[in-house]
Amino acid sequence: VQLQASGGGLVQAGESLRLSCVASGRTLSDCAVGWFRQAPGKEREFVAQLRRASGIADYADSVKGRFSIARDNAKKTLYLQMSSLKADDTAIYYCAIRRTILTDTVGLKEGRADYWGRRTLVTVSS
Repeated sequence: VQLQASGGGLVQAGESLRLSCVASGRTLSDCAVGWFRQAPGKEREFVAQLRRASGIADYADSVKGRFSIARDNAKKTLYLQMSSLKADDTAIYYCAIRRTILTDTVGLKEGRADYWGRRTLVTVSS
């Protein structure tokens, strides 16, 4: 299984960016999918997840109202739409998936992913 993330880049504060992550080797239909990030000198942190089947999205407080996560199971792709970007959003972003049962709503959020994607760097200049 491979997760290939893309879409990172250099933007100015206030601008938008969309990250994509394509999975190969397995379906996403039985997975929670999400994004994490790691800023320079900091630990990796949760950004957003979509639970397996409910369509419920969870976000870190720091990105609520600015970021939106989406998935397309047919394309085996997850997305992270980032708007009103701030310098504090500068980080390496990772996509991740976790095969879950329907009642597992926190496993991926807590970092217990089955697979992690390749990094994509987002730099926001102020």
